[in-house]
Amino acid sequence: MSETRVTYYESPIGLLEVRGGERGVSTVAFVDARASLATRGTRGGKGPLPAALAACLTQLDEYFRGRRGTFSVKLDLGGTAFQNKVWRALRAVRFGKTASYKDIAGTVGNPAATRAVGGANHRNPVSIIVPCHRVVGNDGRLTGYGGGLWRKEWLLRHEGNDLSTS
Repeated sequence: MSETRVTYYESPIGLLEVRGGERGVSTVAFVDARASLATRGTRGGKGPLPAALAACLTQLDEYFRGRRGTFSVKLDLGGTAFQNKVWRALRAVRFGKTASYKDIAGTVGNPAATRAVGGANHRNPVSIIVPCHRVVGNDGRLTGYGGGLWRKEWLLRHEGNDLSTS
C-alpha cells in the first residue's frame, strides 16, 4: 500500500489540499487557510513528492495561469462503480463548457438518475481535476458546489464561460 502524502497549492481562490501517493492523486479540496496554517508544507513522508502529486501541483499552476484546459494527472479515486462512471463523464465536459445533471445522467446511461449524479458530483474527491464545477442546473443556473458558489462562478469565468444563461 502506498504512503499518503499531503501538500498544498495556493490558488487565486483559496488554498487547495492535495493528497495522494505513488498510486495517484486521491484528493484535491479547498481548505480553510487559517485552520491549515500549522500543517502547510508537505506531510506524510520524507523525500520528494510522488510523481502524481508533483504533476498535480504543476498542472494546477498551469490551469490557474490560463495555460491548461485539461488534466492528465494519475488519479487514485476509490468510489463506487456508479461514482466512477459519473466522474469519467465529468472529465469529458470540455474546458469552457457546462453540462446539466440530466446531461451527465444520460451520458452514464441512466437518464432518470439526476439525483444520483448530483450525489456522485458532491462526492468528487478531486475538485477541479474532475471538473464538477462545470455541472449546472437544467435551466443553466449555478447549483451547489462544495467549494462555494462564488468559486464555481470564478472557475467557470476563468474557463471563458460567460454564464449568460445563468
